[in-house]
Amino acid sequence: MRTILVTGAAGFIGTNFVRMLLDRNEPVRLVAYDQLTYAGNLANIADRIDNKRLFFVRGDICDAERLEAAWDEHHVDQVVHFAAESHVDRSIMGSGPFVRANVVGTQVLLDVARKKNVGRFVNVSTDEVYGTLPEDRPDEKFVEQTPLAPNSPYSASKAAADCLVRAYVHTFSFPALITRCSNNYGPYQFPEKLIPLFVTNLIEGKKVPLYGDGLNVRDWLHVEDHCQAIWTVLERGRIGEVYNVGGNNELTNRRLTELILSTMKCDWDQYVQYVKDRPGHDRRYAIDAGKIERELGWKPRHKFEEAIGATIQWYRDNQAWWRAIKSGEYLKYYERQYAGR
Repeated sequence: MRTILVTGAAGFIGTNFVRMLLDRNEPVRLVAYDQLTYAGNLANIADRIDNKRLFFVRGDICDAERLEAAWDEHHVDQVVHFAAESHVDRSIMGSGPFVRANVVGTQVLLDVARKKNVGRFVNVSTDEVYGTLPEDRPDEKFVEQTPLAPNSPYSASKAAADCLVRAYVHTFSFPALITRCSNNYGPYQFPEKLIPLFVTNLIEGKKVPLYGDGLNVRDWLHVEDHCQAIWTVLERGRIGEVYNVGGNNELTNRRLTELILSTMKCDWDQYVQYVKDRPGHDRRYAIDAGKIERELGWKPRHKFEEAIGATIQWYRDNQAWWRAIKSGEYLKYYERQYAGR
């Protein structure tokens, strides 16, 4: 049974990836490696922590010694690299943590993986590395050959990580692949992101902040579809290739807000507050996922109109989870759970 090192395993997408593989009994062992910074929440996988195929390691991906120790202890064969600082607004307020985690962290992880002769390495990236698309060309979408043109410190740091991965493949014949996804949504998403922020605010009776004119366009991908795509690439993708992963759900932020308000039976005038737009806010993202569909047979299964309702219901049913995050109480979970161990 092979062992996969999953970095950022207590974050949103990493959590869903770990839970998916365990819940369907894939024949793998998982080393959940996470530093548990503000967006990493051990409670996300607490109900799976006793699974004999899951091993949690608290560690920084910039710490080569810690990585090597975890690698050697658990006999790692493959890597799926989720760990990243990922919130654009935070990167605008300060880019240092993004460069450290996303660029230096990826470089350290690549060096450790190369030293240990990793079998496969999937670097999970973002469509934001491509920049923005013209609003007057709805037929134009990001393809894998689209030049990198990042427009925020966050996306620049992810583009740098992608370039490092590509360089290791070319220079060292390193067995890496890259996935680039559109905007994700679903359970366990940190509530500073748009959908869980809006949903939890509305549950609390608060207004939702809509940037600018609300006409920025995003392609929404359910996290379970994304995790299946990553698994498919890990299993059958071609070494050295990039695979775009999209949800075929392009919506303006205004239309998304309308759908959330309608589902939650909230009035626009009462609950929407327009706020000053983010500096350098990309206007449109759209993914052409034809390559992964043609080569690997992956397609998104979730229909947005149905899945957004199920997502909203998840946040209604799991209020203790997100209220602990909004209050900051979740940060104490690790210490309570592992004090004295």
